[in-house]
Amino acid sequence: MVYLFLADGFETIEALAVVDMLRRAKINVCTVGVTGKNVMSSHNISVTADITADEFKPENLEAVVLPGGMPGTLNLEANGTVQQTIDYAVDNNKFVCAICAAPSNLGQNGLLKGKEAIAFPGFEDDLTGALISEKYVVTDGRFITARGAGVAVDFGLEIVKQLANEELALKIRETIQCQ
Repeated sequence: MVYLFLADGFETIEALAVVDMLRRAKINVCTVGVTGKNVMSSHNISVTADITADEFKPENLEAVVLPGGMPGTLNLEANGTVQQTIDYAVDNNKFVCAICAAPSNLGQNGLLKGKEAIAFPGFEDDLTGALISEKYVVTDGRFITARGAGVAVDFGLEIVKQLANEELALKIRETIQCQ
């Protein structure tokens, strides 16, 4: 199961494009509302999460996904369940995926030391010890990071590639007419 955390102020495209790509790939994904069942995006779009953080259990966790956006990233950083889930994923060799400002959470906690990573321009200093990439989407071991909303589909397809296979990711890319 992939758990995608939503907190008030999340970037809509970064969250929902990933959910869409995973569901097209028939990969189980569950949205987790950190700030309640109904979560408001940074552009005032209300999304109903599948479950709340209070209902969350990391059973069958394959990956955790953190969309960016402000103040969504700060709200994710402040949530104990999110931080415990990241630690659980790292300790159990599961994927940790973050886009836009959200990789700053990983970098500030020392998780990207020696790893190739990327974040939204201006957040590079928060990627403590990371090897800053020029790529838009980067996978290094079990960490997948991406720059921002403009590459949200690519980010979602990279997660599909890592959890399923490259052929499926390419097939989905073709069906949505994405270069």
